[in-house]
Amino acid sequence: MAEQKILIPAVIGPTASGKTALAIALAKRLDGEILCCDSMQIYHDMNIGTAKPTEEERAAVPHHLCDFLDPNEPYSAADYAADAARVVREVTSRGKIPIFCGGTGLYLSAARRGEVNEAIPGETPYRAELEAIAATDGGAAALHARLAVCDPESAAVTHENNLRRVIRALEVFYATGIKKSEWDRRSREAEPALRILPFALHYDRARLYERIEARVDAMMRAGLLDEAKGLYEKGLLSPSSTAGQAIGYKEFAAHLRGECTLPEAVANLKTATRRYAKRQLTWFTADDSVVWLDAEDGTGRPRELNVLVEEMLSAYHQR
Repeated sequence: MAEQKILIPAVIGPTASGKTALAIALAKRLDGEILCCDSMQIYHDMNIGTAKPTEEERAAVPHHLCDFLDPNEPYSAADYAADAARVVREVTSRGKIPIFCGGTGLYLSAARRGEVNEAIPGETPYRAELEAIAATDGGAAALHARLAVCDPESAAVTHENNLRRVIRALEVFYATGIKKSEWDRRSREAEPALRILPFALHYDRARLYERIEARVDAMMRAGLLDEAKGLYEKGLLSPSSTAGQAIGYKEFAAHLRGECTLPEAVANLKTATRRYAKRQLTWFTADDSVVWLDAEDGTGRPRELNVLVEEMLSAYHQR
């Protein structure tokens, strides 16, 4: 059966919303395998700070596209689209159901539409110039300000510290005269490469922020500082590096450089994570195909996983 004919569930949504547990429960019911859809969980040695599935979770259900790259290796949404298509073929060839799980909306969109339109150039001569600006003091803010002028839609969903995506959006505009957000719109309107049905857990915003605070505290108890220190000592947390831009690591890199105290780093991490969750919600609420599930009942108690899975299965089979 070709993957284009298969409806593929995806468990998406903001950080700390309980995606991993729900995806595993769904996979067990569907005899499925999980494709991680997270731009940082792909990297080795970034386990606690990315909330990567544990060894026990990966043993319970096969996981793909997780923990397979070194932090200094570049990887793009186009790379993810190609890898996701390959893994979907492999999983379906075994008679299993592929299930996406993660919070990187850009990756899910890339997988859905397939590899990037050939009219969009790869690396351009503009990239080196933009990277040189990024390396200067205040360069990240300056580049993001440029993007806000020429492509406000891309700027609105891209944090200024995400230099790779800011630079990519700028070079696409400079090379083609067309906004990256416009290229993305055209891709969305094209026939999708994969049929994906996304599910997301809905929380009251204040409750989601409480979960984020609790998760950060749990990460600290689990050894996040030592994990960040190990990357820092390997030279992998420079401000322009992939790991150095990642939430959960850049805050501690600043602490290890002596720029803030540890309590300040933890507070900065909580703030950055809340802001990231807000951007994720902006992205996913703009997608009309997302099926939102209430994560809590009317009294504020978490709803049981099996009840949520039954709702997902009902929606899935109706499609």
